[in-house]
Amino acid sequence: MAGKAKKLVLNVGWCKGCGVCAAFCPKGVLDLKGDKIAIVAEDKCIRCGLCEIRCPDYAIWLEEVENA
Repeated sequence: MAGKAKKLVLNVGWCKGCGVCAAFCPKGVLDLKGDKIAIVAEDKCIRCGLCEIRCPDYAIWLEEVENA
């Protein structure tokens, strides 16, 4: 039985650049670029969800995707 994979998704329009998600990311996947968050090392993401839980603007989340 195949499970669902998760993908990191940003809505940069909702991001106010507080950097909380980047501060809580244990793998350094996120960083501020200018005044908005950016995914800088997606291959290091362990899908822990700390960014999603901590974001006060709901601008980042893990979304289920079908396994290929």
